[in-house]
Amino acid sequence: MKNILLSVLILIGAAVQAQVEPTIISLSEYLGYVKRFHPIVKQANLVISESEAKLLKARGAFDPKIEVDYDSKTFKNTDYYDKLNTTFKIPTWYGIELKGSFEENDGVFLNPEASLPEDGLYSVGVSVSVARGLLNNERMAVLRQSKLFVKQAKADRQLLVNEILYEATLSYFNWLRSYNEMRLFEDFLDNTSRRFEGIKKSFEEGELSAIDTLEAKIALNNRALSLEKSRITFTKSSLELSNYLWLNENTPIEIADGVIPDLSTLQSIDEALQISGFLIDSINLNDHPKIQSLDYKLQSLNIEKRLKVNNLLPTVDLQYNFLSQTPDIVSTFNTAAYKGGINIRIPLFLRKERGDLKLAKLKIQDTRFEMESTKVKIKNKFDALDQELTSLSTQNRYIKSIVNDYDTLLKAEERKFFLGESSLFLVNTRESKLIDSKLKSIALETNFLNTKAMLFNVLSLPQDDPVN
Repeated sequence: MKNILLSVLILIGAAVQAQVEPTIISLSEYLGYVKRFHPIVKQANLVISESEAKLLKARGAFDPKIEVDYDSKTFKNTDYYDKLNTTFKIPTWYGIELKGSFEENDGVFLNPEASLPEDGLYSVGVSVSVARGLLNNERMAVLRQSKLFVKQAKADRQLLVNEILYEATLSYFNWLRSYNEMRLFEDFLDNTSRRFEGIKKSFEEGELSAIDTLEAKIALNNRALSLEKSRITFTKSSLELSNYLWLNENTPIEIADGVIPDLSTLQSIDEALQISGFLIDSINLNDHPKIQSLDYKLQSLNIEKRLKVNNLLPTVDLQYNFLSQTPDIVSTFNTAAYKGGINIRIPLFLRKERGDLKLAKLKIQDTRFEMESTKVKIKNKFDALDQELTSLSTQNRYIKSIVNDYDTLLKAEERKFFLGESSLFLVNTRESKLIDSKLKSIALETNFLNTKAMLFNVLSLPQDDPVN
């Protein structure tokens, strides 16, 4: 219900603007829309769909097959031959293939070896690879790899989704920062405007000089200029944020003027990014999706290596088929009537096979190096982010103290000015220092939030699906 209300408020800008209180989009609501509707998130789901399609294709190598081979020749009213061969094959997991067939041949010039009984000949047999291809073959390897690709695709999808959520989160924080800066200049413009009116009135009563009025007017225009710049910045950041907001897969939406970010984001950041209770010491790098993806890749390469080892063996294919004219009588299939054969192929130097095996081993070694390097990088990122968050928390305490002190100095200077014990120059100077310190405070808060977002990105935790 909340999401429906949010959609209405975003799309109907006029209704939003008419409200006294602005509409707030929290980070959790915003990310919920990104996860549910953003095209790149949908595109990430295609990675899994593609790997599942490849798995289905690999399983097709074990599908039973029906083959029909018919060949006929007629010339000058003479039936040279009619040959029909139908076969039903059942591939099995290992290098064994079961098959049954029916042959029927007829014709004047039929090859003697193709002569068959008038009603045709039935056969039931088996084809076996007794060396290369028995315990490991191309079909088995592709199917095993395809199963791993599905798991790897899920890990890769998690990385892709977290990356787009990270970019969207940074955009939200930029939006929040520009809004805070705009509010800051609105407040100071209001203060400067009241001060200008007071100085102008005092000048008219002869208590202050004209130069004070001019200086107050310059300060007022400076504040108005800063506010106008901040409004443009806020508008641009709102449009940037809208890049990640979609009502459905085909309908992008824009942030209306009456919609603002949640000012309490700093207090709810961990819950919004689902990183509450995160501890550096509790991290298991083997559970990280990047490491899992590389591990699945390594397992796939090991399957490929075992296949290359198997290819070093000679090819020895055996066939044996029981023959019968009366397949309805099982006892007629016996060793007295059979058709068999053997096919042997042995490359003399095995250069191709040895080269393939060496390349497979190099790929495995390269992936292992990448995995170890990635683990170190992720661990170092965690340590760096943890220290950075600690430092930013300390810096935020300092800047808040500085802001409070500058605020006290400004108020004291204003009292002294209206008592005739100070100058407008000092008041403006104090105010400029306070503005600078508040801008630094906003920047530090944004840096802290961005660092939290980086931690979220490095963790790449599975994301809960948004509530429909």
